[in-house]
Amino acid sequence: MSTTRTRRDGFFLLLLGSAIFLTLGTSLENVSPVALIDFKPLYFSARCLLHGCDPYNQSQVLRLYKAEEGQNPPGSARDREVVTRYVYFPTSFVFTIPLAVLPYGPAHLLWMALIFGALVLASFLMWNLAAESAPLLAGALVFLLLANSELQVIDGNVGAIAIGLSILAAWCFVKERHAAAGIVCLAAGLALKPQDTGLVWLYFLAAGGVYRKRALQTLAVLAALSVPVVLWVTAVSPHWMQELYTSIAALSAPGGINDPSPSSTGGHGIGMIISLQSALSFFRDDPGFYNPASYLLCAAPLLTWLYTALRSRATPTRAWLALAAIAALSLLPVYHRQGDAALLLLSVPACAMLWARGGAAARPAVLVTGAAFVLTGDLTWAVIYALIGNLHPVLHGLWVPVFIAALLFPVPFTLLAMGVFYLWVYAQGSLGAQRVAEIDAEANAGKTIAEQAE
Repeated sequence: MSTTRTRRDGFFLLLLGSAIFLTLGTSLENVSPVALIDFKPLYFSARCLLHGCDPYNQSQVLRLYKAEEGQNPPGSARDREVVTRYVYFPTSFVFTIPLAVLPYGPAHLLWMALIFGALVLASFLMWNLAAESAPLLAGALVFLLLANSELQVIDGNVGAIAIGLSILAAWCFVKERHAAAGIVCLAAGLALKPQDTGLVWLYFLAAGGVYRKRALQTLAVLAALSVPVVLWVTAVSPHWMQELYTSIAALSAPGGINDPSPSSTGGHGIGMIISLQSALSFFRDDPGFYNPASYLLCAAPLLTWLYTALRSRATPTRAWLALAAIAALSLLPVYHRQGDAALLLLSVPACAMLWARGGAAARPAVLVTGAAFVLTGDLTWAVIYALIGNLHPVLHGLWVPVFIAALLFPVPFTLLAMGVFYLWVYAQGSLGAQRVAEIDAEANAGKTIAEQAE
């Protein structure tokens, strides 16, 4: 098959995935009873701030929400709990205040357009990079992710925009093009959702050279944008940190919507929690167990990744391997949901390079990456839950824990396997090359000393 044809076919898969993402996402958003449930707290809390009330105070946000939506706003009590509890840092208001100036109708349409634009552009850039090595494989991966991401549009989660912006920044930095745009994009991603983008920023800081310069410039831009807003929020809401903690604790309480345990009312099913806590809670449903266990399991690979980034000379190939590893690993130690797996787009260039290079790492790269893309998809789990719905009457005895384990384990442990695999390739190649360089330097130094002695 010719290179031109495979590139064309790969691009067609990208276009097809984008079309499915757009068509299904908008269609389902129009009929969903919880449409844009994750955008509403961003919008109404920002409007609350504009009106001089405390955006972190649930009762004040609820009062404004009822005033604008009617005394009996649509949705269940749980939905109103989500809408009126603000769980983001004040830095997010830098980007939500301009939307809050608009009526809800135009604001939510603009928000959906930002989600589409950020993810589709990020997918195109990752495919375009990977197309130099394996265009058809890259097209298949971005197709899987886009065609399986309808919840991004239905829920309107800010993570889709933050992740898209961080991927755009990574492309700018590694390609050494449009650096100013990359700095602004990464600063915006950090302001919106640092738990999704923070480790991407940390890689560029640790990698040194021009990458470190870009990371520090990003930090400066973030500070310049955020400090005035943080001061504004602090003046209106002096106790915002305590109120933020209260809201996070309320939503994460046992049985709550963000509780990762098997008894959660919103942690499983489509849009599930994918951090390691959701799997480890199966063994012991106690935050005192599954939180420290998650941190410990992730500590060794994360520290190895950081050590490798600090010790090795940054190159484009190593950068994409490092970003592929952290894209998977960063989803595991703390709270993340299925939509945050869009960060896996960062692994597409590395997977394509390993496949094109061949050797022992080629097939495992495709296997772990493909499995992660499939298992983090919305449609994948919609089909799985539809199929297993008929099995409930026959589940009893020992089959019940087996059934629960089959639902809880695949995604977190697949992400762990993917992260460890790319970390192994990254560390092996980077530190191996570093050691060769050190040996060569020692040899050259010894040769120079010998020549001087003669």
